[in-house]
Amino acid sequence: MEQQNPVLNLSDRLNQWIRESVTIKLASIGFLVLLLLIPSSWIQSLIQERQQRAAEVIHEIASKWSGPQTVAGPVLVVPFVRYEKIKHVQNGIAVEEVNEIVERAYFLPDKLGISGTIAPQVRHRGIFDAVVYDASLNMQASFESLDFTRWNIPDNQVRWKEAAIMIGINDLRGISENPVVKLNQKPIASEPQSQIGVDFNDSNSAQTSPSGISANPGWASRDDVNGQVDVTLQIKGSERLYLVPVGKTTTVSLSGSWGSPSFEGAFLPTQQPEISDNGFTAGWKVLSFNRPFQQQWVGDAQQLGGSSFGVRLELPADQYQKSIRTAKYGQLIIILAFTALFLVEITSRIRIHPFQYILVGVALIIYYTLLLSLSEHVGYDVAYAIASFFTIGLVSFYATTFLPKRQLVILFSILMSIFYLFIFVIIQAQDFSLLLGSIGLFMIVAAIMYFSRNIKWYRDATAG
Repeated sequence: MEQQNPVLNLSDRLNQWIRESVTIKLASIGFLVLLLLIPSSWIQSLIQERQQRAAEVIHEIASKWSGPQTVAGPVLVVPFVRYEKIKHVQNGIAVEEVNEIVERAYFLPDKLGISGTIAPQVRHRGIFDAVVYDASLNMQASFESLDFTRWNIPDNQVRWKEAAIMIGINDLRGISENPVVKLNQKPIASEPQSQIGVDFNDSNSAQTSPSGISANPGWASRDDVNGQVDVTLQIKGSERLYLVPVGKTTTVSLSGSWGSPSFEGAFLPTQQPEISDNGFTAGWKVLSFNRPFQQQWVGDAQQLGGSSFGVRLELPADQYQKSIRTAKYGQLIIILAFTALFLVEITSRIRIHPFQYILVGVALIIYYTLLLSLSEHVGYDVAYAIASFFTIGLVSFYATTFLPKRQLVILFSILMSIFYLFIFVIIQAQDFSLLLGSIGLFMIVAAIMYFSRNIKWYRDATAG
């Protein structure tokens, strides 16, 4: 007797179609990927929160040590008197009065040479690090021309006794030794000033009243004027040290025992800096034609900011930036892992439950919290290796519960290792990350096309 297949009712046929339909399977996998976007965004928010916490700790350490320093000067400030005639009527009689108005003339040096050495150190607060430094600066400036005739001011109206040599310093708390100011090789007294009358900060700086030190050269008349100024500064700071090119010709040489400096500001070093694991050496040369302020002026202070330059002392590796970049590839890893499982499912004619897909996806998401927490203690590279090893091991061990053959589990483990190695190479090669990523994704798509070439996506309707 010929055996007949049982006739399925509508509900059973619908359930069978849902279980066997490739379209439904792909739609469910796509939905799971979208669902996993939610915890993925939480991970990125967590990394940014930890990065912000690290920045707060660095700012706290800097606030107790000394903040980023910008040094400007020396600038020579000479007061003078103008006489203004004012006519008015008093008791019906025309009266003329002469008012005395005190103004200031500012002179920048014709030549300015700065040499400095920076001794950085790393301060720790819990698991966070901050870079601070001690710097020694030697400045030689010459004022060759103090010409008041261009403003029609005679010498008898110039108050030479009240002249002052001003040097701008962002954070006076950073002065670690008494500044030494010499005029023609003779020491002169200096004192701190909360407002030095010269604005050397950038336009977006929060500090509106630049501070610094002031020294009186003790001139009695023009005959005493001789403008060779030498300044020695011992200052502390954090993160960066900037200088303002106030000289008509400014030459700067900086060196320090830090292997990962970043040269920033309006001007880069004139020649290629020398950088090694033991330290760096860099030099600048800036002319007055290169900056947007005058050499001499009268009246209010000029904005000398916007032309500063210098060096930033960066930590050798910022695990938070790398972790954020890695987390951005989180969905790519999930899609590739799900695609690999789906192809195994189709070619091997096995069924993997959506819940099993979810557990694999959750393990791949938790990987980033593991990477973040480990990188704060052992660094990004070591943390990446540890987190990748244990995540691949966990997912591969779980895959043994639904992949019938050991060869498939090994193949899946190798594919996951390739995926994580691919992401690591992209993160490390910043300059070529787009090129490597594009080539890698192209090869992955090509491999998927090759291995899925024999899959019959639709059943043959004429089959018996």
